[in-house]
Amino acid sequence: MGRNSEHGALRRRLQRAIGHALAWLLLVALPATAASPPRAQRTILVLGDSLSAAHGLREDQGWVALLGARLAKEQPGWRVRNASLSGETSAGGASRIVSELVRARPAVVVIELGANDGLRGLQLQQTRVNLARMIGAAHGAGARVLLVGMKLPPNFGQPYVRDFEANYGALAERFDVALLPFLLEPVAADRENFQADNLHPDAAAQPRLRDHVWTALEPLLR
Repeated sequence: MGRNSEHGALRRRLQRAIGHALAWLLLVALPATAASPPRAQRTILVLGDSLSAAHGLREDQGWVALLGARLAKEQPGWRVRNASLSGETSAGGASRIVSELVRARPAVVVIELGANDGLRGLQLQQTRVNLARMIGAAHGAGARVLLVGMKLPPNFGQPYVRDFEANYGALAERFDVALLPFLLEPVAADRENFQADNLHPDAAAQPRLRDHVWTALEPLLR
């Protein structure tokens, strides 16, 4: 009787040990994603005008779509949402940004607006206020900001051209945001890079715009 009890106790200890060993083997054999779900993609929200809305091109040819393809390869934890509209002004962007922030919940906001304000000769102070509202809204939503600047042709008059360009630098300094001074820098000097309207870069120029934006955007993704 005593011997049978000892054998029974030993058998139970062995069964528990084997059970613990099997549980450990199953745990270490499971892929890491089973214990830790993959992190949700973070979003880059682009609010721009026709230069970012692929005006005159297929949507997939524009620099924003090309940015999305590059992110998929090099930064798969990120995706891009393009909320750009042809003809958009800074006032339009300021009126839309809250709804776009709610919809996209971005970690980074790229603001590429103001060119249409300048082409219409609008008051630069109002453009500055509108862009400041957009930056403030993005910061309030916890997003980092890349401000993308533009330049105007000299026929608008030197004082206006100078102050238009200075708007972007002043805002970037005031709100401590990243700045790309001139979106069209890589292509502006060559007329062959533009569509017939001489305002919008053609499809062949779009990868250069994407890579230009990437230089200022990539540090914000780290």
